[in-house]
Amino acid sequence: MHDQAYQQLQIASYDPRWVAEFESERERIAQALGTLARRIDHNGSTAVPGLDAKPIIDIQVSVNRLRPARVYAEPFVQLGYVHSPHPDDAVCPFFHRPLEWPHTHHIHVVQFGGAEECRTLAFRDFLREHWDVAREYVILKKQLAAGVDAADASTREAYANAKTQFIERVVRIALAAGYPHSL
Repeated sequence: MHDQAYQQLQIASYDPRWVAEFESERERIAQALGTLARRIDHNGSTAVPGLDAKPIIDIQVSVNRLRPARVYAEPFVQLGYVHSPHPDDAVCPFFHRPLEWPHTHHIHVVQFGGAEECRTLAFRDFLREHWDVAREYVILKKQLAAGVDAADASTREAYANAKTQFIERVVRIALAAGYPHSL
């Protein structure tokens, strides 16, 4: 079914260097955006100590207003990021680098103080403090990754969508329990 170019999506063992990679990129983003960036947070699986993850640093950048996008998009382009237009742009514009797969960094732009900012941080903080749930997430990710052609954007998108039910369940639990702790 797959040709020789097929490459399964990699879920790597936790690497403590991910924190340093985030901090380095956070500094570049902070310098490029200045006061536009109200918060710059490490999110996603690489932000959860001990959690296996795709080796991509996910970064959430909180801004006062998502429009006009050029205000923050232009500095991201100068840093080597590419905007990937998506229906979610209304609540969370997405940028990645480099242009071609495999990506090393993803930026998710959200409204400062908004629901998406809160949801993402609640999920991250809950996984950091509930290793049993984090393990469930790793098992799910590894099962789903087995059928993903990493070079195919549509199968990567299907992988992300397949995690939604789990994520939404955990977010509901986390928000009800008073997460995130970092806002």
